[in-house]
Amino acid sequence: MSADIFKILASFTSPEEIGVNPQSMLWVLPLAAAIAVVYKAIKMPKITPGKFIKESAMLFGSIVVFIIATAVILCFVAYIATE
Repeated sequence: MSADIFKILASFTSPEEIGVNPQSMLWVLPLAAAIAVVYKAIKMPKITPGKFIKESAMLFGSIVVFIIATAVILCFVAYIATE
């Protein structure tokens, strides 16, 4: 039992290896969802399920759109700078 616990704890000492490819950007989606849910849970004065889900989804969508827009702009700037 304790060996299993030590293996789990040891896994937190080294970072997770995430590649540098377009598919690795999918790891941003759970992070953006967690940020949206926690932010709305803190900021909403009264939480009702329908409104909470709607506002969390809207915030999640705006975060993802902003990340995509930023990536496109940075790729364009990098393309202009290297040409």
